[in-house]
Amino acid sequence: MAIRGVRNGTREAHSVSSVWRVAEVVDGFPENATARTIRLRVDGLAGHLAGQHIDIRLTAEDGYTAVRSYSVASADTDGHLEITVDELHEGEVSPYLVRDLEVGDKLEIRGPVGGWFVWQPGNMNRVQLIGGGSGVVPLMSMIRAHQASGNEAPFRLLYSLKSPESSLYRDELRRLGRESAKLMIDYVYTRSTPEGWPAGPARLTSEALLGKIFPPEENPDVFVCGQTVFVETVADWLVTAGYSSESIKTERFGGTGGTR
Repeated sequence: MAIRGVRNGTREAHSVSSVWRVAEVVDGFPENATARTIRLRVDGLAGHLAGQHIDIRLTAEDGYTAVRSYSVASADTDGHLEITVDELHEGEVSPYLVRDLEVGDKLEIRGPVGGWFVWQPGNMNRVQLIGGGSGVVPLMSMIRAHQASGNEAPFRLLYSLKSPESSLYRDELRRLGRESAKLMIDYVYTRSTPEGWPAGPARLTSEALLGKIFPPEENPDVFVCGQTVFVETVADWLVTAGYSSESIKTERFGGTGGTR
């Protein structure tokens, strides 16, 4: 079934997040072979928090609608929103957003929404981010917001992904890893590794996880995002290792992929 975004219509300037508004696509660029970042301009946007998401509604010519949620990837610095969409095999919405959506097209959106899985610049606690695959998207919003804010609290990212080619934000993370004294980045590759990597690919284990994150005695705020089994498994490992359950915030999306 062919589903298309809104091509015409009046933009809604209401600031309430539950109201559907029209966003214009102002840019789009690939992150890897199956993922694309989309930059949106939304009239009346009242800003967003790092870690929030938006809903996108596409409507087919016969009136059928499909709604999907996508995490915001950008920091709240210039009045625009960026999302990064990973194409799902046989998906209804993601193939259109990744392959067909063009600059100048319009989308119906609702949000940004969410007030729990968020990081705010006034928080001076050290922060541990743990992302599996495209679960890195809301964590990237936090990293960007942290970098832009001048907040000096230490940040650390553990990014678990299949291969170097499947990475999102590869160049930006590489640059930040070299240049930022506030951010430490660790990787786990489960299928293939970069040339010269000191270890072979392996699925994430509790031992590997605990060796690449802030220890529990440093009391970090922990944000975990990824597929459901990944998130549940990592959260269980953290609690068993002595991290306070109150310090762990999780965000999960569909699918049954584990810690691979």
